[in-house]
Amino acid sequence: MARRVDAELLLVGSLPADSTEAALRSAAGFFGDLVFALPDGETGPRAGWVSYERERLARPNPDVVVVQETESPTGLPRHAYETPVFGIRPGVSALHWDRWPRIDDAIAGYQVFSALRADGVIPAHVRFQVGLPFPASALNAFKADFAADYPVAARGFEDLVGRELTRLTAAIPPADLAIQWDMAYETQDLEGVLAWTSEGAWERFAGPVTRLTRQIPAETLVGYHLCYGTFPEWPMYEARDLGLLVRMANFAVASSGRPVDWLHLAGPRYLRSEDRSFFRPLVDLEPGDARVFLGIVLPIDGVAGLRRRHDTAARYLDDFGVAMYCGFGRQPGADGTETMRDHAAVVRTVHGA
Repeated sequence: MARRVDAELLLVGSLPADSTEAALRSAAGFFGDLVFALPDGETGPRAGWVSYERERLARPNPDVVVVQETESPTGLPRHAYETPVFGIRPGVSALHWDRWPRIDDAIAGYQVFSALRADGVIPAHVRFQVGLPFPASALNAFKADFAADYPVAARGFEDLVGRELTRLTAAIPPADLAIQWDMAYETQDLEGVLAWTSEGAWERFAGPVTRLTRQIPAETLVGYHLCYGTFPEWPMYEARDLGLLVRMANFAVASSGRPVDWLHLAGPRYLRSEDRSFFRPLVDLEPGDARVFLGIVLPIDGVAGLRRRHDTAARYLDDFGVAMYCGFGRQPGADGTETMRDHAAVVRTVHGA
């Protein structure tokens, strides 16, 4: 199968805007000719990424109990260890959810996207991009008895995802859609740095790859965002090199049961921009027809930093696009518009676009 994505830039998901319309208008203006798809910015309650699943999906379930509330004195978690701790009510062997609120938001966002594209604000070739968390990320609050509770929650969540993928692709034409699986807790689980998880990390990643992605229609583009998170800062855990992300990406390409159209691998801290050992595992990447985007754009060192990381990575991978290391809806800047303008300028300067 021929490659279906050939863009220079990937927008990972979150954008610094106050609303879906504002995010799409700004993103179309700054990046419309560089990307194959536009996200709706993941604004409002979704700005906290999987805190949305914690508060809008898990907490309201009557079979979920709060074992420990947020530890932060402000009431807002400042890092992963201040989030609430959930468990499953004693005697409950299965969790069920009727709807996934994130899918409602995606469908509503597509209506805005469609109207803007019809008006010529968004280029005709651009698809609508939806980012969805994988189970271990979405369910990271089940820490009370992880070994017992996580498998029950994960079965219920995967059942929900399967049903809601059907609803999503009934509401949005599959050929107009790009779905990205977002992973941050999965990578840290595999690194063995999450204190609350138990053995079986590879299956928590690999099982959903083999079961969920094949349920997405062939006309829909699919990608994987492999990252180490930004809660509270990038990265939540600093990897020694890209070895684990390469291993995960290779498995995803080989085992998804359908084409994988893009791969996003987050890069290093700026001080390791010329660290060849960090990028060397890219020689083992087997992307097939997937477009590779390296998350090597950082908001702290501009054109010079991107050039350094790009040149280092290019020693080991011939052809790749770029992206921010993660979504940048919460990145510092004078304002959201200025942040996006700077991002576009850096990418255009280095890629000559």
